[in-house]
Amino acid sequence: MASRKSGTRTRTSARKATGAATRKGGRGRHVASEVHEDELSPAPAGSQSLVIVESPAKAKTIGKYLGRGYRVRATVGHIMDLPEKKLGIDIEGGFEPELIPIPGKEKTIAELKSAAKDSREVFIATDPDREGEAIAAHVAMQIKPKRGGTNVPIRRVLFHEITRDAVRSAIEHAGSIDEKKVEAQQARRVLDRLVGYKASPVLWKTVKKGLSAGRVQTVALRLIVEREREIRAFKPVEYWTVEALLEKDKQQFTAKLHHIDGKKAEISNKAEADRVLNDLKGKKTFTVTDVKRG
Repeated sequence: MASRKSGTRTRTSARKATGAATRKGGRGRHVASEVHEDELSPAPAGSQSLVIVESPAKAKTIGKYLGRGYRVRATVGHIMDLPEKKLGIDIEGGFEPELIPIPGKEKTIAELKSAAKDSREVFIATDPDREGEAIAAHVAMQIKPKRGGTNVPIRRVLFHEITRDAVRSAIEHAGSIDEKKVEAQQARRVLDRLVGYKASPVLWKTVKKGLSAGRVQTVALRLIVEREREIRAFKPVEYWTVEALLEKDKQQFTAKLHHIDGKKAEISNKAEADRVLNDLKGKKTFTVTDVKRG
């Protein structure tokens, strides 16, 4: 006995969202901080190792753990970035960024260069993430002698916890800067700048002056808008299906009509469904092409 049912393809719904553009703050811009033990007399130049971290608070603790043979200085965040008043990206030249010292960080860079020059080796221990890796690369770039100077060995240190044993172990197992992480951070920064420079003026005209478009919410909003346009452009199409209760070896099961005379069954209205049902009346056997167990 055949049964019939009707269905209408329904559109999916998408929730509209507005991208609230915010300006993302950077790492602080302060001067370098040196940590030493007051009760100890200064060590001779070239007899100490230099450890460079981001945070002055960490610098103080790390300096105590490492002792007199090490000097610890802090960058207090990034020391180089894209210029503030222009795009700073060579789009035609492979999106190469123009990195310059951050205004206000000149003294910090000078102090790091001076400290590195008087050290037997340098350990760059900025944070163990992409931002920290980029800072490490920028520090290494700045403290290397430009011409004629003696290259001081530069090694990368990762502090995953600030305890005496962990700090000393990290120094013993120092490695090199991970260029892939540096490139990942650079790509993120380039995207930030490109989206911000190209999309922010649109916000100024349509929403509010001074807003900055972000690389994440801008793309997310675009996806939402495209999906909403698809939904609005959708044309509902009526379709019908025909099912039959069949039996094989005394076991009943429900079968759905898929093909008629070797062609896919496309039933678009009630009249066509009734015609198919009339054609199936009296039919004793059906061909089952696929079995799905519930």
